[in-house]
Amino acid sequence: MKRRLIIPGLSIVLAAAVLGWANQSEAPLAQHAQADLVVVEKSKRELIVYRKGKPLRSYRIALGRVPLGPKRREGDGKTPEGQYLIDYHKPDSAYFRALHISYPSPADVQAARKASVSPGGAVMIHGLPNGLGWVGKLHRLFDWTLGCVAVTNPEMEELWRVVPDGTRIVLNP
Repeated sequence: MKRRLIIPGLSIVLAAAVLGWANQSEAPLAQHAQADLVVVEKSKRELIVYRKGKPLRSYRIALGRVPLGPKRREGDGKTPEGQYLIDYHKPDSAYFRALHISYPSPADVQAARKASVSPGGAVMIHGLPNGLGWVGKLHRLFDWTLGCVAVTNPEMEELWRVVPDGTRIVLNP
């Protein structure tokens, strides 16, 4: 009888500890901090924001569900590679906020047209799906987006504040 009570109790404690860790945030960047470059290192699952050549902060990320290689067409599950811009902030996303990446470039459109496919679009840096913010850092356990770059909601809140429209973003393999 006691064993039956202990095991569920341990499960609850363990779950609480994991969720506590998953939602622990770093100290925020200074209010006046502003990035002038965003670099995504896909192979390292890392996003780094820079100011005048110096890193301000790095973030662990999740990518498209098929992360290897550049995005070639709509629906391929890949995160693009190349140089783009953060062209606008999207507050009304299906995810906790989003920074839109200017994919596809004219070269991406031309390559897709040559292959008779759609290049796709709506590639963003975003937080977690609305209502699932409690998942926190656990979302990084696997690549789950449709081709976007995902961070936790507190990280997205910080990126929303420090990355202005027009910021260059480089997505490396």
